[in-house]
Amino acid sequence: MRRLHSPELSAKVGLDALGGMKTINPIAQENDVHTMQVRQWKRDIQDQAKSLFEGKRGIQPVSAESAQVRLYGEIGRLKMELDWLKKSP
Repeated sequence: MRRLHSPELSAKVGLDALGGMKTINPIAQENDVHTMQVRQWKRDIQDQAKSLFEGKRGIQPVSAESAQVRLYGEIGRLKMELDWLKKSP
């Protein structure tokens, strides 16, 4: 029967293996999991680590359609301000 491990345990064991302070065998024995499972969790953390930092900084790509809508909105706002200023004494 398969054992289900909590995400907290998976993260803890994977980070321990990634840290390099101990080898995989003692980490697996301490946490009562198979060494291949520890390797899999370590590999999963390595593969998904780059997604943590993707797209958080820098210029975001703007679609042509949304840029056009934004510009037309700004034109309308400026026209309203100009009309209001023309009416004010």
